[in-house]
Amino acid sequence: MKLVSFDMAGGAGFGAVGTKRTPPLFMKPGDVAEVEISGIGILRNPVAGED
Repeated sequence: MKLVSFDMAGGAGFGAVGTKRTPPLFMKPGDVAEVEISGIGILRNPVAGED
C-alpha cells in the first residue's frame, strides 16, 4: 500500500484484538507496540502499567 501526505493508518484497539485469541492475550507493562513504515522509520510505544 502506498501512503501519501495526510493519509492515516489505523486499526482495532489493542483490547479488541486480545479477546479474539484462544486463550485471550493482552498487552502488559513492558511490552512494546511497534509500527514500521519503510523509508520513514519505526514508531515504538512501550506499554506502561496504570498508576
